[in-house]
Amino acid sequence: MKTNEELQKDVQDAMKWEPLLKAAEIGVTAKDGVINLTGTVNSYSKKLEAEEAAKKIAGVRAVVEKIEVMLGSGSTKSDNEIASEVLNVFDWHWNIPENKVKVKVEGGWVTLDGELPWNFQKEAVKRSVNELTGVRGVTNNINIISDLREEIVKIDIEDAIGRNWSINANDIKVDVSGNKVTLSGKVGSWYQKEETERIAWNAPGIEAVNNELVIECDYNTMTNSIF
Repeated sequence: MKTNEELQKDVQDAMKWEPLLKAAEIGVTAKDGVINLTGTVNSYSKKLEAEEAAKKIAGVRAVVEKIEVMLGSGSTKSDNEIASEVLNVFDWHWNIPENKVKVKVEGGWVTLDGELPWNFQKEAVKRSVNELTGVRGVTNNINIISDLREEIVKIDIEDAIGRNWSINANDIKVDVSGNKVTLSGKVGSWYQKEETERIAWNAPGIEAVNNELVIECDYNTMTNSIF
């Protein structure tokens, strides 16, 4: 059982352990498993790194992220430059189909649209954009439209989840309706919630995952709140 102060310190220590975040000024507050992150960083990738570092800590149920990206003078690029770099990086990725993703850049914010057959391709597109210099944020509106017409087998997804050492599959329910999978039940951490969804997305023919998994943790709330 963690107090608010203990959870806050764990997240702060996790931030310091990440090389990208050593010099970043990020404020952390915690209350009953909800982490608030504030401050400024000089790249969008650092903003995402801070959020991911917080999510990995045992006891974190939700992350409220209010970190601003403040680019230095050497990192500022025009929207046209960013758009050209995005399209160029797509050409170098084998798992991003050619001419399937539309890109819009406005004020350094990249919006992605289009249709892809697999979620891992959608994630690859976003990751390739996240680390580009000059990007202030990314909105990923890509839809998954599978080109497979085979029926999604519920037991296959359940077996795949059960094979993962970090997940207690007995507390997770899988429902399949057409090309959509719904996950419900409980897990012990944010990592387990996201990992369960990642596994479900690997099912052939899937087009949507509704992740309703609840993170259950015990907290010692007898100490003073640090909000």
